[in-house]
Amino acid sequence: QVTSFQGVAIRSLCTSNPHEHPEHGRLVYKGNLAKAVLGVRFFSYSTSIFNLFMMPYIMLKTGIGFESLFIQAAFYGLIGFFTFVTPVTLHVLTKGYVIRLYYKDEMDTYTAITYNAILAEKATVFHQKDVKIPDITKMFTTFYAKTKSMLVNPTLFPNPQDYNHLMGYDKSFYFNLEEEKETDERK
Repeated sequence: QVTSFQGVAIRSLCTSNPHEHPEHGRLVYKGNLAKAVLGVRFFSYSTSIFNLFMMPYIMLKTGIGFESLFIQAAFYGLIGFFTFVTPVTLHVLTKGYVIRLYYKDEMDTYTAITYNAILAEKATVFHQKDVKIPDITKMFTTFYAKTKSMLVNPTLFPNPQDYNHLMGYDKSFYFNLEEEKETDERK
């Protein structure tokens, strides 16, 4: 492969597919909100850390104080509550957002890349048989991989067949009449 860059020929000797990962397999999904999720969480963490370090300094330098120990505890509790609740809430809401999803054909396994609590990428490996679709549509869950909730946007799969296989929609539907009769008889 030869690419021209400002009149200079550059030869690429890479033989692997850019959408292949040697460990995880073929890239089948890439979330478009990955940078936004990372940015919002980083901003929330940094403002909370800044708040933790600056509040005692501001309290001492400005002389803001309360006579009552109860009012002081309530004020510091309120500041601490908002300092910790925002990052924790953002983590809970976005921990299942899938940044990238890889698929290994030969083993029928998926690797979902998400962000963990310290904003590092975390890989979760699961088989297609481990995928459970929630009975009731949930706001931040498309499917469960084992017990972990995952959020993907179905329209961002370049190949719709990959999404259908992930969710198990490509499996044949089997209806057992004997089992249905036993269920009706128990009722």
